[in-house]
Amino acid sequence: MAFVKKPVTGMRDILPEEMEIRNYLMQVIRDVYKAYGFTAMETPVVEHIENLTSKQGGDNEKLIFKVLKRGDKLTKELPSLTEENMDVLSDSGLRYDLTLPLARYYSNNQSVLPQPFKALQMGPVFRADRPQRGRFRQFVQCDIDILGDATNLAEKELIMATTEALEKLGFGKYNFRIIINDRRILHEMISYSGLPLDDMEKILIVLDKADKIGAEGVDRELLEMGYSDDCVKKLRGLLSAYSSDSTGPKKMAEMIGSEMALEACTNVSDIMESVEAVKDRKINISFEPTLVRGMGYYTGTIFEIQVDSFGSSVGGGGRYDKMIGKFTGQDTPAVGFSIGFERIMTILMEDGFSIPGEKLKKAYLVEKNMNSSKLGEIFNEAIRERNEGHQVLVVWMAKNKKHQKENLMKEGYTEFRDFYREELKR
Repeated sequence: MAFVKKPVTGMRDILPEEMEIRNYLMQVIRDVYKAYGFTAMETPVVEHIENLTSKQGGDNEKLIFKVLKRGDKLTKELPSLTEENMDVLSDSGLRYDLTLPLARYYSNNQSVLPQPFKALQMGPVFRADRPQRGRFRQFVQCDIDILGDATNLAEKELIMATTEALEKLGFGKYNFRIIINDRRILHEMISYSGLPLDDMEKILIVLDKADKIGAEGVDRELLEMGYSDDCVKKLRGLLSAYSSDSTGPKKMAEMIGSEMALEACTNVSDIMESVEAVKDRKINISFEPTLVRGMGYYTGTIFEIQVDSFGSSVGGGGRYDKMIGKFTGQDTPAVGFSIGFERIMTILMEDGFSIPGEKLKKAYLVEKNMNSSKLGEIFNEAIRERNEGHQVLVVWMAKNKKHQKENLMKEGYTEFRDFYREELKR
């Protein structure tokens, strides 16, 4: 069987030029998060299948890359295999995000971790999704999470750190904005409207499409699902009356009138007011009551990063206070924010991004069969230049030196020195 040169569908090879930019961007993000006190940690890419299929990940659980059992364990299952019990062949899978593995990690190591724990995790995740612009089956997420803080200071810190990281990447020119909501507001909106709470997840799927199908589209789909005109109109009245600034949640709480609505709306308003009060930075944040977020584990505040030039969010997160309790039996407050690194990369690369203040790249072209003593002198010279902060490549001189230099220029080399056997010359 012949080897296949192309990568697996939905995954890709990354060429050196892009890899250099990726490493730079990751380091910028990492440095900002460390400045906020987040601590780097790591989890395996392979996770227990029972954790991945625990109904915490929403539709992502349909996209899991499952890993077969090995050896005797696999052989033992084969005789009883049917179409209905195919899942017995798998005991693990590739992680579809970094949040669920973090919850397991915290549950397993809580006794030796600081409290609250400010976690920084960057790494690949895997989803058997349909590939498209900025979406791959293997992609990098950059997560920060705060575990053990029940107050919304955690949300405020996450928003401050994430927006600063994006600004440091030069992403401010795209006018990105933070959209914020609270899952409890969604619950109270549905209850107030008279729509059945048992159908909440189905209703939220429709609300989540509001930015694509508009108000009329939402109303039409809800009516087609059999809900009464009165309920749909009541919901529309809520969604038509709010404003996107920090007064919007307060207005909605007044209209709904329940204690939970007041608590959730006050939470969102307070986060927005604190962020808007930062004078040294302009952070664009707005309230959007149709923001849903697809993960089943969110319990409170939710947020997304949106950019007009990109069709979907480029980051998001929220509070998931019940997840750690699934492991330990005791709920622990937790909230996180994730940057969709591949989508950020897509936007920047399409816009011709280059690393600011990049080191001068020099190439030493050395004629082949250079004697050892002269080659030592060249190495010494390269060391001196590297100590001065330059990037220096030492390479054998090709027969077609002009073509060689043209290729090196494509890699960013701007200065060249030629070294010959007969005499050492520039």
